[in-house]
Parts: sequence; C-alpha cells; structure tokens
Amino acid sequence: MWWWIHRDSVIACDHDGRVRNRPSQRWVTVTGVPVLVDADPEGREITACPMYGPTVKPCAKTLRVRVGYSDWLRVDGRRVVLSHLDGLTDGTPPGLVHQRVRDPGQGFLGADR
Repeated sequence: MWWWIHRDSVIACDHDGRVRNRPSQRWVTVTGVPVLVDADPEGREITACPMYGPTVKPCAKTLRVRVGYSDWLRVDGRRVVLSHLDGLTDGTPPGLVHQRVRDPGQGFLGADR
C-alpha cells in the first residue's frame, strides 16, 4: 500500500535536500493538509542540498516524475501523488539524481495504485 502525499510530506533528493511542496489544489485534504496532485512535485525548489563544489551542481529544482501518480484516484481530473513517487532533479550527475518520498507525513489514507 502507498500513502497519499500532502503538502507536509517530506520529499527529498538523493543527497537529502528538501523539496518545497506546493499543492495546486486546496479542497481535498488529509488531516486538514492539502494533498498533492499530478505535476505538483515537478518544477519545485529544493533547499539545503549538500552537494556542491567546482564540478558539482547541487539539486535546486525537481524535474519530471517517472512514477508516483495514482492510476485511479483523481482530484479535479488530476492524479493523486502517492508515496512511491520517484522523479529526477537538476543536480549532478545529470539524469541520475532522484527525488523520493522520505516521510509521507500521514498513515491514515492509502491506496493500492
């Protein structure tokens, strides 16, 4: 089972930089916190990525999500984000640094897909 992801869930890059979640909808919530839907985890700021140096670019922004959207659950026609989220960031090495859920922030609402 995967958990619904909301604004207060912890999503981080592989280096443990934190994604700033910004929900695009406000009327569906889990424990009063808006859930994330399709495209919410993309193009978001990443703070405190510790990877830096002369030839290293720290993760600053999330890119495309590969998996993590529900096949069945939707809010206003947009797929709900689930805890198996896996996408890329703009950090180095390019195309290899992922964003993933570290803590869903809730254990009440889950889904199989």
